[in-house]
Parts: sequence; C-alpha cells; structure tokens
Amino acid sequence: MNYKNLVFSSHAIQQMFFRRITKQEVKTAINYGEVIEENPNDHPFPSYLILDFVNGQPIHVVLSYDEVKGIGYVVTAYIPDNQLWTNNFRKRR
Repeated sequence: MNYKNLVFSSHAIQQMFFRRITKQEVKTAINYGEVIEENPNDHPFPSYLILDFVNGQPIHVVLSYDEVKGIGYVVTAYIPDNQLWTNNFRKRR
C-alpha cells in the first residue's frame, strides 16, 4: 500500500510514543508492508492490518482508508507479541 495522504489519530500518536515507534517507521510499514487482515465492512472506512519488519523488528499498523478523499488514517501501531501471534506475526493464536 502506498499512501501519500496520512492522518495520525491522537490515539496512534500517543501509543507510538509509549511504544517508541516513529512516524517514519509507520510510513515505511504502510508503504512496504504486507496486508495480513482486511475489514471491508469497518466504519466509517474499511480498515487493514499491515505487517512489516522495520530494522528487523515486526510492526503492526492498523490503517483505515477513505477512498473518496484518498486519505489513510493511522488508527494505531504496535509491536506484536509473539505469544499472541503465529506464522511470523501473520496469524492470531
């Protein structure tokens, strides 16, 4: 996925700060990562769970996308827990 217009929710910014994840790491994950879950019926916009390995560390980003305006909304970003995820952080246990 490649989004030029990104908006970071206040929740995402707060969680990224606590988790020491930078905006650049999130942008890299969005642009080069793998969509591992799609939720087309989420409201107000479809959402995606994206996985990427940035600097060797797995990162999950939840992104909601407004197709009409062409804006991606970063909902949250986190380092997945290997006790909760299998298949190299691609499937929930």
